Amino acid sequence: MAGVILGIIVRRLLVAIPMMLVVSIMIFVVLRLLPTDPLAMSLPPNATHEEAEAMRHILGLDRPIMEQYVIWLGQLVQGDLGRSIAFRQSVFGLIAATLPATIELVLCALVVGIAFGIAGGLLMFHVRGTRKEPVADLFSTILMSIPEFLWAIFLILAFGVALDLLPFIGRISPEYKVGRHTGFLLVDTLLSGQVDGFVDVVTHMILPTMALALALSPLVMRVLRSSLLETILEDYVTMARLRGISERRILVRHALKNAALPTLSLIGVQAGFLFGGTLLVEVIYSYPGLGNMMVEAVRNQDLPIIQGVALTYCLVVLVLNALVDIAYLVLNPRLRPQ
Repeated sequence: MAGVILGIIVRRLLVAIPMMLVVSIMIFVVLRLLPTDPLAMSLPPNATHEEAEAMRHILGLDRPIMEQYVIWLGQLVQGDLGRSIAFRQSVFGLIAATLPATIELVLCALVVGIAFGIAGGLLMFHVRGTRKEPVADLFSTILMSIPEFLWAIFLILAFGVALDLLPFIGRISPEYKVGRHTGFLLVDTLLSGQVDGFVDVVTHMILPTMALALALSPLVMRVLRSSLLETILEDYVTMARLRGISERRILVRHALKNAALPTLSLIGVQAGFLFGGTLLVEVIYSYPGLGNMMVEAVRNQDLPIIQGVALTYCLVVLVLNALVDIAYLVLNPRLRPQ
């Protein structure tokens, strides 16, 4: 098994390198062709034309696009993503500071969304053929038609403004000072022995987590329900019924395990979309993550940050796909080489 997993990682790595190269070329060239001036944030309003040209030369913006790309690629290979024009800091350092917040939010949303999706899928399967089935279908369709940023706004209005139950700004209250150990506040607060801080982080994460989870769960519900409906028609399920095995045991021990495979594939695809979907949610909740920084970079026409964040998104999606392939192999022994 270890050798097979290693083989998947190697194959994914071989595919990821040319894919990342193509993505980097597209990002770099497209950003240079846009009618934007990245010098706008680097120079004072009263800067002269000579000062602007000097800064353009320092940043290498006066060179041909492909020459700029080759220089940037050489730096990228060495782990240097450049320097932010607006923040005057290393892009790598900025990404390293904000990426844990986004990963923490995505992981929590995945756990909650998958839990809701599985529970909802089992419920939809349970009410099949009854008068409740159209109601369950309508409910899941309504959930699926609402994007995560609308959920974010609805949740703020309901639980943050109207009921005033939960905070909806930032990751943690200002009165808590947490040392940076891992960048994940749920972990760092516990490592620092701040139980109250941990609770505060959890309360801050509830609304953005729910906004993302509610956008994911209806897809999981419907795919799981469809997979279960197909699975119960299989011959081995019929044989299990003839042997007198209860429907609940057939569902838990046999049908659910096989129906989980298509659901797992969907979760792998949606995890990538979920990671990208944090962008607007982080802005709405003033959540200091990667997506929020990306929006600020776009506002400031900060090309180094936009390039670095875009490559990070691509890399995270590739890693998620590799993890799904490994999980799929573990759950489906038929795919393992003999």
